[in-house]
Amino acid sequence: MDKIINEVDYNAVMAKIDGLMAKGSDKVSKEELAEIRLLALRAQAYEQEKYVIEAPTTLIGMIEMRMFEMRLKQKELAKKLNVSDAKLSLIMNGKQKPGVDFLKAVRKELKIDADFILEHV
Repeated sequence: MDKIINEVDYNAVMAKIDGLMAKGSDKVSKEELAEIRLLALRAQAYEQEKYVIEAPTTLIGMIEMRMFEMRLKQKELAKKLNVSDAKLSLIMNGKQKPGVDFLKAVRKELKIDADFILEHV
């Protein structure tokens, strides 16, 4: 099996990986380890093709995505961006427009491209 083409193949590959890994790292042969790597790469390729996550199209969406990626709670994000929890909540809920200082902090701290910010403010 070269490429996973459907969910049935994917489930079979994942079951094979699980079975090999269940042996434990000290009981897996070099050949089995190589097989696990190969199967995992095939599964990863299928997942990346099948489960495409669209990029956010709003500034708030991008901020939320970065919060998720950085594992930040809103309170932690407020501190990182040097704003109060209340102000961040207002901005995130669309009740207050973000100021220049906030946008600069978003670019610097969350590594959001300045062009994206300018196009979505």
